[in-house]
Amino acid sequence: MKKLGVVITDGVGFRNFIMSDLLAEAVNQFDTVIIYSGLPESCYPKLNNLKLEIKELSVFKEGKITWAFRKWKEIAHLQKHKNFYGMNDNLIVGYPKNNSLRSIFVKSIYFFTKYVNTNSSILLAEKLQFLSFSKNKITKEYIEILKKDQPSHLFFTHQRPPYLAPFLFSAIQSKIPTSTFIFSWDNLASKGRMLGTFDKFLVWSQLMKDEMLYFYPNVKNENVQIVGTPQFEPYVLEKYKSSRENFFNKFGLDNTKKIICYSCADVSIGPNDPIVIRAIVEAIKNKEIKFDVQLLVRTSPAEDDSRFKAIRDEFPEIIWNVPKWVLTRENHQENWSQRIPSDEDISDLRSVLENSDLSINMCSTMSLDFMLFDKPVINTVFGNLQNGLYNDQRFLNYIHYKKVIDGNAVVIAKDEKQLIEQINQTFKNPSERKKDREAMIDLQIGQNLQGTSKRIASTLAAFHD
Repeated sequence: MKKLGVVITDGVGFRNFIMSDLLAEAVNQFDTVIIYSGLPESCYPKLNNLKLEIKELSVFKEGKITWAFRKWKEIAHLQKHKNFYGMNDNLIVGYPKNNSLRSIFVKSIYFFTKYVNTNSSILLAEKLQFLSFSKNKITKEYIEILKKDQPSHLFFTHQRPPYLAPFLFSAIQSKIPTSTFIFSWDNLASKGRMLGTFDKFLVWSQLMKDEMLYFYPNVKNENVQIVGTPQFEPYVLEKYKSSRENFFNKFGLDNTKKIICYSCADVSIGPNDPIVIRAIVEAIKNKEIKFDVQLLVRTSPAEDDSRFKAIRDEFPEIIWNVPKWVLTRENHQENWSQRIPSDEDISDLRSVLENSDLSINMCSTMSLDFMLFDKPVINTVFGNLQNGLYNDQRFLNYIHYKKVIDGNAVVIAKDEKQLIEQINQTFKNPSERKKDREAMIDLQIGQNLQGTSKRIASTLAAFHD
C-alpha cells in the first residue's frame, strides 16, 4: 500500500499545504494519507470529505542537553558559511549580549565552532542531539505511532522546526523514507541548519536546488526535485477568487483612487513599519504624491495589530487589512506558529494583490506575491547603523534579496524623500520594470502556479516507486 504521512508543523504550513489542493491531489496518488499535525486536530474540520486520517502530535519540549547539541550544530553551520552575509548576520544577531551561565555556554560554542565547523563535525553534533532525546517519552510515543501506522513515505512540509526533530528521528529508526519541502526563499542561504537529515528534498526552483547542493554537500543531485511552491497556488484557485466590487465594498475603498498597499513585517524585523506608514499618509495629505491615491495597510499574520493603535487613531483615513488568522493553542514554545489562516483571509489577500496598484514593503516575500500580479514594488529600508532606526538596510545584502535588487525587479527607498519620488515615478510608468519582474518570478519560483499541488503529489508518489 502507498501510504503517505504529511507532517504539518505550523500555521504557514497549514496555509501552504492544507489550503492549497495538495490533499485532494495526494488522495488520488496514495491509498491512504495521514496528517501528522503540530497544530490541534480541531483545525481540520473541513477535511472530513477527503479519505484521510488526522493525528495530533504531542508537543515535544526540548531539554537542556538537546538544546546544547542543537546550538552547536546550528552555530557550526553558520560559521562554516559565514562568507554569506545572511549567515554572518544571523551569527552576529545571535551572539549573547550578557554573561549569564547560558550566554557563556553559547559564547564557548561560538569560539569552538569558529575553528571546528567541518561537515562531519556538524553531523556528529546532530547525532548527539538525536541521541539526547532518543529515550524521551514523546520520542517513544512517536515511534509507537509510526510502528502502528507504517506510512510508506513521510513528507515534512518544513525543514527547520527543532521540535520536530524527534519525529524525524522516529522515522529514521522505523526505516521510513522521508522528504522535506524547503519552506521559504531565504531558508538555505541565510538560516541555520535543517532539523535533521532527510532522504529527499522538494525545492522551489533551480536556484534553490543549486543552493541546496552547495550548503548540504552530502545531498545527491537526484534527490532534489524542483516543484515550485504551494505558497502562491491559491492565486489561481477558483475558490479564493472574489470580485473587485466586493473587495472595494468590504474595505470601504474609493474606486476612483489608486491603491498603495503597504504590507508590514512582524515586530521582530518591522519596528520601522509605523515610520514608513506615517511617511506615506503624510505625503498623501500634503499632496506630495501627484496622483489620487489611498493607503491600504496589511499587517503581518504572525501578530495582531495592537502595535499600530497610535497610528490608527491618528490617521483614520488609512484602510487596514488585519489578516484573519486564529491562535489555535496557547503556551507553545513558538506561539506565532500556532496561528492559522481562514479561507476569508486567503481571499482577502488575493483581492489585495489583484486590485492594488503599488506594493510597498520591507524586503518581504510579498514582493513576489505582488509581482505574480504584475504589480510594481518599492522596498523601504529606512534604518541603518548611523540614523538610530532599526537597521533594515542590512537585509539588502542577504543573498536571496540581492538577486531581487540586482535583477532590477524592485526599487529601493532608503528615506522618505526617495520613497515619495519613487511612488510618483512608479505611478507615471507602472510597467517600467515589467520584464524584470517576470524574469524574477521565473528565477525564484521556477514552475507554473497552475498544477503545483498535483506536481508535488506526483513527485511524492514517484519517491515511493
